[in-house]
Amino acid sequence: MSGLLALLDDVAALTKLAAAQIDDISAQAAKVGVKTAGVLIDDTAVTPKYVHGLPAARELPIVWQIARGSLFNKLVILLPIAMLLNLFAPWMLSPLLMIGGVYLCFEGAEKIWHVFHPVPIPVDAENPIDHAHLEKQRVAGAIKTDFILSAEIMTISLSSIEASSLWTEGLILAVVAVGITALVYGSVAILVKADDAGLKMAQDGYFEATRSLGRFIVRGMPSFMEAIANIGTAAMLWVGGAIIIHGLEDFGLSSIGHFVEDLGARVRELTTVASGLLGWATEASLSGLFGLAIGLVALMLMSVGTRVTASFRTG
Repeated sequence: MSGLLALLDDVAALTKLAAAQIDDISAQAAKVGVKTAGVLIDDTAVTPKYVHGLPAARELPIVWQIARGSLFNKLVILLPIAMLLNLFAPWMLSPLLMIGGVYLCFEGAEKIWHVFHPVPIPVDAENPIDHAHLEKQRVAGAIKTDFILSAEIMTISLSSIEASSLWTEGLILAVVAVGITALVYGSVAILVKADDAGLKMAQDGYFEATRSLGRFIVRGMPSFMEAIANIGTAAMLWVGGAIIIHGLEDFGLSSIGHFVEDLGARVRELTTVASGLLGWATEASLSGLFGLAIGLVALMLMSVGTRVTASFRTG
């Protein structure tokens, strides 16, 4: 009998330990998820464009294909690479984060540049659109873009984890990968089908209030999607700029980071209403402006490189 009681005590102790580990993993995953919010917003804002112009019946299957590709990117490719880097070359995390930050700034600056210098889309009126081929191209392009954003998410996550063991670290990264993918592509699925749901409500709603809400959704979705895209662009610049600023501090170049933090602290001191929010907004805006400057430089260098490469090919 005493042996059975001792066994039950051991089981209870192991259960408590497992519960504590699960709580720690959940808490760390939530904290890491907050730090990747900017990239998540951009990922959510970018994806709906890949289903634009395709049959409505294919929208959700396409989102599901991209989500599966995103999970494969994170769990099968990026997670093992991130763990190996953290184990054997942790010094590479900060440079890789900065490279990813430059890419985010480049993408954000390119979007802003195209607002003022739009690129015309060629239309071939003689040949009808091959939706099946277009779908494959869109899915492949979306998964490639997701790979870069996922790499940034996993690197940010890895640099934010405080784990006692390699296995705990891996579990936290896996939880973050699955949770973020579900959040992003679940949100995308809702966004791309919201206008269809609104149209259904407007046409078949039993109550006038339901029909009015449906019409409001249909009218408002284009503006809402544009707002999401703009928020995503701002988030890219803010997150990318902040990553580069913090990375420079690791290399002893802390003047920019101190300037941003000092100005944010000064705003908090001088304001009495929503001082924390205003201080954060100041720091985010300065990081975004810095990110825009970096992105424009990267865009210029990319343009010059493209022209030089083209001249060599023609020459």
